[in-house]
Amino acid sequence: MPSSPKSSAKKSATKPLLLSAGVALAAITLGLVSWRATAPAETGSAGSASVTAPRTDPAAELKALARRESGDKLAVGRADAPVVLIEYSDFKCGYCGKFARDTEPELVKKFVEDGTLRIEWRNFPIFGAESEAAAKAAWAAGQQDRFDAFHAAAYAAGSKEKGFAEPRLVELAREAGVPDLERFKADLAGEQAAAALKRDQEEGYRIGVTSTPSFLLNGRPIAGAQPLDTFTAAIAKAKAEAAKQ
Repeated sequence: MPSSPKSSAKKSATKPLLLSAGVALAAITLGLVSWRATAPAETGSAGSASVTAPRTDPAAELKALARRESGDKLAVGRADAPVVLIEYSDFKCGYCGKFARDTEPELVKKFVEDGTLRIEWRNFPIFGAESEAAAKAAWAAGQQDRFDAFHAAAYAAGSKEKGFAEPRLVELAREAGVPDLERFKADLAGEQAAAALKRDQEEGYRIGVTSTPSFLLNGRPIAGAQPLDTFTAAIAKAKAEAAKQ
């Protein structure tokens, strides 16, 4: 649920460029796409013939961010699904929790289970050290095939208010059914978790993500925790377009 006015004011004071509802992503990303699409061709040095640089399709580049790795522990759905939803999220983000509770399960039931949709999560913590710790913990739970269950536990109503200090993360892992808690704690603190988090963060920053939740649906931005109908319509459209290719 949305943060209280006091909490929001505090976040605005410490992170004035972050928009909790994610309303700016489409404009920022599309602005980046527009800039790249209309950038002037590169030319050679003075006195030489001009050389036109090969142009790339920015929308295709965003679509290509879908990793489609069959062994991806932070993904659900077939690797060859016609539609891929990439979600950039933070476990301390109230709107991310709302999406995780109210919308995501319906998308899984309606579109993932019939092979239409694949969801790939990107850990994109923006609210400080506990956000980063929770992201690493989710990755660590995923190494034992419990990412989905950890994701649900961490986003349960009232969960983020309890914080994400290490004892709480271990408690969430136990609740999620992670079988080897000692391995979980080692993975949480390990270099691989940090590297995986860095990979997700760098990808998000590179395309202009500044808020959570933020989404790419077959390369097209969707900003914020939109209603189920918005995602349903967008998935249907993307599926139809994929069928024509």
